[in-house]
Amino acid sequence: MVFEDEAGQSMAPPRARSWGRKGCTPVVRVRARGSGRVSMAGLTCHKPGKRSRMFYSVREYRGRKGEPKGIGWRDLRDLLVRAHIQLGGLIVLVWDNLRMHLVEPMREFIADHADWLTVFQLPS
Repeated sequence: MVFEDEAGQSMAPPRARSWGRKGCTPVVRVRARGSGRVSMAGLTCHKPGKRSRMFYSVREYRGRKGEPKGIGWRDLRDLLVRAHIQLGGLIVLVWDNLRMHLVEPMREFIADHADWLTVFQLPS
């Protein structure tokens, strides 16, 4: 059984507060320009009687021209293929209804690899 999920996090620090005079909390302003973001996708793999395994992919976005902003369906496809090769068996995948999971090329990939990949979509 494989559970897959994605997450993204801005690398800009939040506005910070510090000690100050009574009644006047100083606010430290931080510029967020050029800080980017990091996106990740991970698979947790569980098999009865075996150790759990985790596979992941990380993408850093710095705002450069032509650079992908996050994890795409191709990255998920490649992550699934790597997991299949390393696990050497069938994959039963459970995931949510993220738009990336429902795009036509991903559906075609799932249909083409139905011999080793079974996908269950969680309800909305």
